[in-house]
Amino acid sequence: MCLAVPGKLIKTFPREGLSMGQFDFGGVLREACLEYLPELQVGEYALVHVGFAISRIDKEDALQTLASLAEMAKLEEQAHE
Repeated sequence: MCLAVPGKLIKTFPREGLSMGQFDFGGVLREACLEYLPELQVGEYALVHVGFAISRIDKEDALQTLASLAEMAKLEEQAHE
């Protein structure tokens, strides 16, 4: 199953002619390409899929999704105890 995860854009930078960004995914920092969302600003949230920011998402929806993913991970851990 493929999943796009919401992340908060922390900073932007160029890399080899591409617009890139560093995203915070609930405390985990990763880089993603911003070419599909060149208008995204630092502090905004986007859905990131396989290294590409593909859609802007509002803060409330992003935080709710991150909380749901954290809860799912917690339940998975409990199931394997």
